[in-house]
Amino acid sequence: MNIAEFDALAAAKAADALRACCGSSRWVSAMVARRPFGSRESLVQAAEAIWRSLQEGDWQEAFRHHPRIGEREGAVAQSGRGPEWSSSEQAGVERADDDTRRMLAAANREYEHRFGYVYIVNAAGKHAEEMLALARGRLANSPELELHIAASEQLQITRNRLAKLLANPQDGGSAS
Repeated sequence: MNIAEFDALAAAKAADALRACCGSSRWVSAMVARRPFGSRESLVQAAEAIWRSLQEGDWQEAFRHHPRIGEREGAVAQSGRGPEWSSSEQAGVERADDDTRRMLAAANREYEHRFGYVYIVNAAGKHAEEMLALARGRLANSPELELHIAASEQLQITRNRLAKLLANPQDGGSAS
């Protein structure tokens, strides 16, 4: 859909579409309330500003919608095209050998034990070994620093998904 079509959606349908991009209910509500955006740039600017205004609990709510790296489902089911997008984003894990997958699963568990939420990384375009190295490196972070890194990764994921949401198939996939 293009931005005009998104702006014209009923509030409930717009919320459903946005939930596939980010699982924070406060982010979704604020985005729906800000419509119409009129341009993709305005939508992205609002998405970023709203995300940055949220609190730790809102960020962690969004994190719960993501499956662990290498898995299919999060603690809370993703809506709409979220599962499809997540699978595509994590495609690098599909090509990994069994040892790498086991080490990634162990890193996921260690990360969750240390920080209390799923390891969030913008996995698009990354191979499993890269995600594993990033996870291991981030385990050394303080909880406060890591929360902000995870929130930044979530924002990157949200931006990517908004671009997919607003891809217009009639013009070859470019967003309007």
